[in-house]
Amino acid sequence: MRVSLFITCLADQLYPEVGESVVRLLHRYGCEVDFPDAQVCCGQPAFNSGYQDEAREVARGLIRAFEHSDYVVSPSGSCTGMVHHYYPQLFESEPEWKLKAEELIAKTYEFSQFLVNVLGVTDLGAVFNEKVTYHASCHATRFLGVKDEPNKLLTGVKGLEYIDLPKKEDCCGFGGTFAVKMADMSEAMVCEKAGHVCSTGASVLVGSDMGCLMNIGGRLNKENKPVRVMHLAQLLEEGVKNGESGR
Repeated sequence: MRVSLFITCLADQLYPEVGESVVRLLHRYGCEVDFPDAQVCCGQPAFNSGYQDEAREVARGLIRAFEHSDYVVSPSGSCTGMVHHYYPQLFESEPEWKLKAEELIAKTYEFSQFLVNVLGVTDLGAVFNEKVTYHASCHATRFLGVKDEPNKLLTGVKGLEYIDLPKKEDCCGFGGTFAVKMADMSEAMVCEKAGHVCSTGASVLVGSDMGCLMNIGGRLNKENKPVRVMHLAQLLEEGVKNGESGR
């Protein structure tokens, strides 16, 4: 199975280790993974700021980059959601490009979606002996309908004590440009989210979007809270290593 990694801007620039975890886990299940060098931003920052023409041009670049890919997998529900939810709207008046966008949509998956729904994997033989809570990002949940997949993967991890996050449906306050334009409101939201995380007593916060995790993790760090923040792929890979070493 040939898979192209859509790394996203945040992971590429700030959290490359997340992409590495995704690739190693896909290799584990027989996937041949490539990385199209021509890939660019999905266009979400421009789109959310009202620059639809500029977002459209960026989207063309992403479509071209993955034109010959069999599957496209991303460690971000937000960026994958942008492709699925808004690309048809961006190219509504351009039938040829709308068709190309729909072809990209049909083969593009968020990481946990691909692992569970395409590869049929829920138990990786992982071991992770800690208390864990999960933050579900807004875009992954609402745009992609990714709800059960992360929980199925976490449930399959031996030794992991899962603790449900209070008010888990609430936004963390990041929202990309929202955090810049509405800084005070964003800060109030992430303070509340960080409080909910701490109330669980979990030692690890896991999620599927580095934007959210960067935001919540930054707040937890500012408050000197001893909570480790990890992408789902990182936790699973560490758990696999634990399982293989017998820990």
